[in-house]
Amino acid sequence: MFEKFGHDFYINFIKDDRYTWLLDGLKNTMIITVFALLIGICIGFLVAIIRSSHDKSGNFKIANSICRVYLTVIRGTPTVIQLLIMNFVVFGSVSVNEILVGSLAFGINSGAYVAEIVRSGIMSIDQGQTEAGRSLGLNFTQTMRLIIIPQAFKNVLPALVNEFIVLIKETSIIGYIGMLDLTKGAMLIQSRTYNAFMPLLAAAAIYLIVVMVLTFFMNKLERRLRTSER
Repeated sequence: MFEKFGHDFYINFIKDDRYTWLLDGLKNTMIITVFALLIGICIGFLVAIIRSSHDKSGNFKIANSICRVYLTVIRGTPTVIQLLIMNFVVFGSVSVNEILVGSLAFGINSGAYVAEIVRSGIMSIDQGQTEAGRSLGLNFTQTMRLIIIPQAFKNVLPALVNEFIVLIKETSIIGYIGMLDLTKGAMLIQSRTYNAFMPLLAAAAIYLIVVMVLTFFMNKLERRLRTSER
């Protein structure tokens, strides 16, 4: 049994340095995830501020309408379709790096979900906090930046971490545009060895380890933020 396992391990990962496909795929997965998350956070916070401000005061009517269309379209269509449109339509006539395409596609997609998460956090902050900011002479931007957003961020941090985890796993479809990611690396090994079990199991284990490590550090950050409130 152990001899067979050792032979299969050698064929799947050691021979011809096939393990490098998994390592390169993991690197690309993490790069796309990080850039997409940054893009998603920027878009999400902007949309959330516009939407919550409109809900509270009726301002930004046109911007709010644009945001609603954006949210409806992104949340109502499959991520893989958005990725393919980004690659074959938006950048169809130019040659660009797949990392850029993936980062933009997943970032725009993630932004819609981050927006609703952050908006719920902003709306949960008591209106008295905004009035307190005004009484201190703060304008709208300063009140949001110094009072509302920090409190809202603490409230929605668990949901944002969950979105990050979902984003990591969603990048597994990047292979549709020919990009080498962790899942694609496992499929390349499978295509050479005709053994799907070991490479796919390895990819699943790597995803699991990454998610567990991320969750561990995010839980520590959340506990630290909660402690600082006391």
